[in-house]
Amino acid sequence: MHDAPLDRFYSIIPAGGVGSRLWPLSRADAPKFLHDLTGSGQTLLKDTWDRLAPLAGEQRIMVVTGRAHRAAVEAQLPALADENIVLESEPRDSTAAIGLAAAILHRREPNVIIGSFAADHVISGEALFRSAVEQAVAAAEAGYIVTIGITPTEPAVGFGYIECGDALDVPGGEHVEAVHSFVEKPDLATARRYLADGKHLWNAGMFIARADVLLDELARTKPDLHAGLVELAAAWDDAATRGPAVDRIWPKLEKIAIDYSIAEPAAAAGRLAVVRGHFQWDDVGDFASLAKLNTAGRSGELAILGENARVLSDASSGIVVSRAKRVISLIGVKDIVVVDTPDALLVTTSEHAQRVKAVVDALRLGGSSDVL
Repeated sequence: MHDAPLDRFYSIIPAGGVGSRLWPLSRADAPKFLHDLTGSGQTLLKDTWDRLAPLAGEQRIMVVTGRAHRAAVEAQLPALADENIVLESEPRDSTAAIGLAAAILHRREPNVIIGSFAADHVISGEALFRSAVEQAVAAAEAGYIVTIGITPTEPAVGFGYIECGDALDVPGGEHVEAVHSFVEKPDLATARRYLADGKHLWNAGMFIARADVLLDELARTKPDLHAGLVELAAAWDDAATRGPAVDRIWPKLEKIAIDYSIAEPAAAAGRLAVVRGHFQWDDVGDFASLAKLNTAGRSGELAILGENARVLSDASSGIVVSRAKRVISLIGVKDIVVVDTPDALLVTTSEHAQRVKAVVDALRLGGSSDVL
């Protein structure tokens, strides 16, 4: 049956990161993945779960998140198995999160194929998504570390780019290509060149591999980090040993993104493959992309998010996100971003939406952590 779970496949959802470019909506205690940003009526995390459950089966999804978010995650995902929630005592970036999940699952099931998918991306086109993952699993079985790339629609400088090479001969994977290189967040001129050449895809942060292959690559590039994660995994499934091991090992693990620790070196060594994803994908990185997502195909309109939002608009466009009860009135403003919460108000434009992160940094430096 086409919709049956994929053989040997286990999904990992790293649910970390605050999404500081979406402040003051996204906060440390209510990060991006715990919000409904599309008007679907459920959070991005629940959307991600619903997308992965048919591919892996509900009992084969592992969520890696911060201790502070445990109750919220469990409330969102009642079917999440207790042994499949991995709690970080503090954030150590994506290599530690995904690597620990891989090491735990490899101990439980040595021939497992894992796929890591962010908790806070918006994807539509379920059949196309499934097809891409099926291709990636076939390539993973053949020994590659695989990423799913998205065809760029604009010269975005906020994404990493994947340079595609020749088609690979993979049983069951007709659309798998070699990766020549990974380029992280290029400048605008370079991004324009990449958009024009047709050989570059956006890195959507999805990684699929046999757990043993992923861990071998990490052992080659970051042996100390690998050793720490393997030691942690050995103690993980015993309640008596897990706590002391986490306290001893986790704070010392190197903080590094999986793009740098595994993807870049694997690409250089010819061990990285890519499958082109033909589904709609958005990482909702800032309020400009959130506005675009919610006014798709309706240019010049105002997107309004918030269950009881009270917004009056006259000849205005952009986005209003309301989490407070006050009336917001907009007259003759274009591409505006207004985010109203009970204790903080943000007003900017789509053009400057990327700069919200600097506001968050300034608040942190100024000691205003009560609103972060």
